[in-house]
Amino acid sequence: MLTRVLASLLVTATLSGPIFAQTSGASDPANHEVPQEAQVEALFNALGLSEMIDIMREEGLAYGAEIADDLLPGRPTGDWDAALATIYDADRMQSEVLEDLGLALANEDIAPILAFFEAEPGATIINLEVTARRALLDDAVKTASKDAAIIARMDETPRYQLIDRFVTVNDLVETNVVGAMNSNYAFYIGLKQGGAFPADLTEDQILSDVWSQESEIRDKTTEWVYSFLLMAYSPLSDADLETYIAFSETQAGAAMNRAIFQAFDGMFEDISRALGLAAAREMVTQEL
Repeated sequence: MLTRVLASLLVTATLSGPIFAQTSGASDPANHEVPQEAQVEALFNALGLSEMIDIMREEGLAYGAEIADDLLPGRPTGDWDAALATIYDADRMQSEVLEDLGLALANEDIAPILAFFEAEPGATIINLEVTARRALLDDAVKTASKDAAIIARMDETPRYQLIDRFVTVNDLVETNVVGAMNSNYAFYIGLKQGGAFPADLTEDQILSDVWSQESEIRDKTTEWVYSFLLMAYSPLSDADLETYIAFSETQAGAAMNRAIFQAFDGMFEDISRALGLAAAREMVTQEL
């Protein structure tokens, strides 16, 4: 479960705070209207979110096979494959993220953000993120990126130090840990609602079990965030990365960071709960 939850959350790690624009920050909520639908859609496209979600769908379908191996004692039925196809429907996922992105940016001026990502270096940054995310579908690439990150961390390379600042400014580890734990909790609730757990198992007991995983989740989150960012941003110059970090420290950068997490967290939890329900139904069916 943990591996897939982290994989789902990676898009938030890779996209949180990647903006730079000349802006004074967020407007007064009382005096600013919700961004127009066309603007939100343009930002969605500029951030490469459609491509990211397509990759997440591939990851999710592969994870479905892992769940079958781990939780289902027998061969999964056709209902399991159908459930996975429904849960990881790219059109539904994109619609949900698009809607939540608009809500999260309701009081923000997104025009300068669009200007950055539709030009350089913003367009290159997004391309690097999407390319790296897709490359990590290959287990060999994933292993190599982790090994390279370990070496960079041990040597305290200048690039590692820049990435470390980026991670710290955007609070990527902590925010992803919270998101992963929420998704794990949603998965267990789905299992409970589907009848996979004893009826007397309480939500407090489930929550306690999820909290017992916090240390492992934190370690794996940290490993993935650093290995991904070091690989994805390796072609960027130090100057571009410094600029990136500087913007992340602004009010506008922080607002964008929050919006990306908010836009995806709800979807991750919905997917996790649906996976739990589907797995529970399959487990109960096999028991019968």
